[in-house]
Amino acid sequence: MDEDEAQRVASTLRRLGIRGIVSPEDLDNPSGQWRVYDSTDPAARRDITDEVLAIVAGMSRKTGPARGFVVPIPR
Repeated sequence: MDEDEAQRVASTLRRLGIRGIVSPEDLDNPSGQWRVYDSTDPAARRDITDEVLAIVAGMSRKTGPARGFVVPIPR
């Protein structure tokens, strides 16, 4: 994921009422894997990606294979 994609994911999470900060797993490697955290502080943050994915999955009526962040867009 790149910065633009991360901003779109963060925006969608906000629209869905889901808290979280989308950030690279390794701050020195923004081209690597991105996760959702509960805080902007790298020393104190907790990875909540699995919780967020479970919430999003519960909102979605569709099921099927998914990779990375699959966020349903409310219509």
